[in-house]
Amino acid sequence: MNDGVNGVALTVFILFFLAVTVMGFLAARWRKAENEHSLDEWGLGGRSFGTWITWFLLGGDLYTAYTFVAVPAAIYAAGAAGFFAVPYTILVYPLIFTFLPRLWSVSHKHGYVTTSDFVRGRFGSKGLSLAVAVTGILATMPYIALQLVGIQAVLDVMGVGGGEDTNWFVKDLPLLIAFGVLAAYTYSSGLRAPALIAFVKDTLIYIVIAVAIIYIPIKLGGFDDVFGAASEKYTAAKAGGLVPLEAGQWTYATLALGSALALFMYPHSITATLSSRSREVIRRNTTILPLYSLMLGLLALLGFMAIAAGVKVTNPQLAIPQLFEDMFPDWFAGVAFAAIGIGALVPAAIMSIAAANLFTRNIYKDFIKPHATPAQETKVSKLVSLLVKVGALVFVLTMDKTVAINFQLLGGIWILQTFPALVGGLFTRWFHRWALLAGWAVGMVYGTVAAYGVASPTQKHFGGSAKEIPGIGEIGYIGLTAFVLNVLVTVVLTFVLMAAKAPDGIDETSPEDYTADAGDPGVQVELPPATAGTSH
Repeated sequence: MNDGVNGVALTVFILFFLAVTVMGFLAARWRKAENEHSLDEWGLGGRSFGTWITWFLLGGDLYTAYTFVAVPAAIYAAGAAGFFAVPYTILVYPLIFTFLPRLWSVSHKHGYVTTSDFVRGRFGSKGLSLAVAVTGILATMPYIALQLVGIQAVLDVMGVGGGEDTNWFVKDLPLLIAFGVLAAYTYSSGLRAPALIAFVKDTLIYIVIAVAIIYIPIKLGGFDDVFGAASEKYTAAKAGGLVPLEAGQWTYATLALGSALALFMYPHSITATLSSRSREVIRRNTTILPLYSLMLGLLALLGFMAIAAGVKVTNPQLAIPQLFEDMFPDWFAGVAFAAIGIGALVPAAIMSIAAANLFTRNIYKDFIKPHATPAQETKVSKLVSLLVKVGALVFVLTMDKTVAINFQLLGGIWILQTFPALVGGLFTRWFHRWALLAGWAVGMVYGTVAAYGVASPTQKHFGGSAKEIPGIGEIGYIGLTAFVLNVLVTVVLTFVLMAAKAPDGIDETSPEDYTADAGDPGVQVELPPATAGTSH
């Protein structure tokens, strides 16, 4: 670990950071609308983004600084089991091809801004909508915190902030400055800011990975030596060499499947999706987004390279920044650090916007001020986006970093429980609203309690996301087990409630809404006042 400040790397990092800061503020004038005072404009970029802007935005949204740091860190620490992120991003794109165009169409038709808007309109239930909104906000908060952890890891490796004995304010000042800039341009420019910055972020990441995958193995003697060093480490640690141990294969498979099901349940994924201008843009994106999976596979190999390079860190999250510091010339290490830092700003901005939209549309408007004007909604959403980022910052500054990671894993378990209401609702109205709410509650309670009981060497509770699957006896992903329980409860209770003729909500959508495209008759961009506050 570098004991002093790497001046050259820090200078390059600051130059890129200043460039994207300027872009963030200028984004307010990019594709400027006549009426800026609506969530469609501030929170969804006017629903106007084409194929390439949406591709960069979704890529910047899904492949974050935490991805850049954590995926190879998992491989560095635990071996090939960390590769689960690669198959899950392969599984997810055929899955979303089946339902994202339908969600875009019905949302565009009725002016839905959030997934909770759709759930309320489909099932006529504010209670179910509130459950989805609260889950989304809870799952997003630690995810934002992890982006700040990614920035902090880079700053630590560059030697910024001083040692452990440095005054806390001086030590955390660079992170506070980064947070302040992020908060300011997100407030000013809304979703347009991360959409514009995503071009820089993704270009930098592709350049850094392309260079790393060629340059570092050459310096280390070739891939034979890289894989040989990794195999020796895992074999000595009895971690299964370059393949997961048989006992961990259920965990690997269920974690990949569960993560694939959960990824596009996150509010930020949907926010980026709904910002596109047509149904066809979504379909095209599901075919070209797998290019990021190729990048992720190459990125994961950096974990093996860190082992071969002899990187020694107490926190695995620092392994890749330290690898760049050790292997690259200082100026290019600065470029790599900038890629990670900017890779944190883009998703953090989108996540805070998505969480703010959920609060504004599905808590503030539904339960506090039903007749809020579009301008009032936008103002509330801007303020809440600031509060969300402040909460994430406090989380990072006051809690151990492993706690942030564990809560993000818990967030994945939680967000998966919204799948039956959202994806199920896109294809069928058969599920009863009360059954969906009960299934969600069972999944949330089981998932939380099960995760609470998982210990790790550093944590007594919430130490991981895998536990024995009831009735099977294998160790598997808690989120997927909770999801199965959720679906079982939903199906059984739907039969019971239908037999009891329990009152069901009114569906404000129609079959043709799910295939509508921009420009079709009746498509609108604001939720109708007559239905906005209706509950059945």
